[in-house]
Amino acid sequence: MNDPIRFRVVPIDAIIADSVRREQRSPQYGHPATVEVANSYGPCRQCLRTFRVGEEARILFTYNPVPKDDGLAQPGPIFIHKDPCTAFEGSGVPPQLRGLPLFLEGFGRGTWAVRRAPVDAGSIEADIATMLRDPAIELLQIRNAEAGCFIARVERL
Repeated sequence: MNDPIRFRVVPIDAIIADSVRREQRSPQYGHPATVEVANSYGPCRQCLRTFRVGEEARILFTYNPVPKDDGLAQPGPIFIHKDPCTAFEGSGVPPQLRGLPLFLEGFGRGTWAVRRAPVDAGSIEADIATMLRDPAIELLQIRNAEAGCFIARVERL
């Protein structure tokens, strides 16, 4: 039997989110950020909660989820709440991500794609564990299956 795989879901760094809110620019690229009232669920890449459509303001900006010097950059659009929110720090998969269309993307050295797989709300922990058991996977991301954009990183504990 396989040993249980322990992991944590990691949102974007608060330093990045705070900079975007303050400067209204992507701190990684300098591209202007856009503020709008949420017209879809998101989610926010800091608190990892979905947006209240038609109620909450959100900021769209360009973000690269690949750590510096770890491989090929993957810049793309992401959202955060316009107003400060508390970064997700819980265990397991954030509850509001469970019902979203998601896929996992595992990368090896230099961010070369190793595996990409859709996930089901009922088996997301098992799907994550399966990918993390693969020694070729060095970086694991949760991505939106509709838009393809980055949601969060998953780290082995």
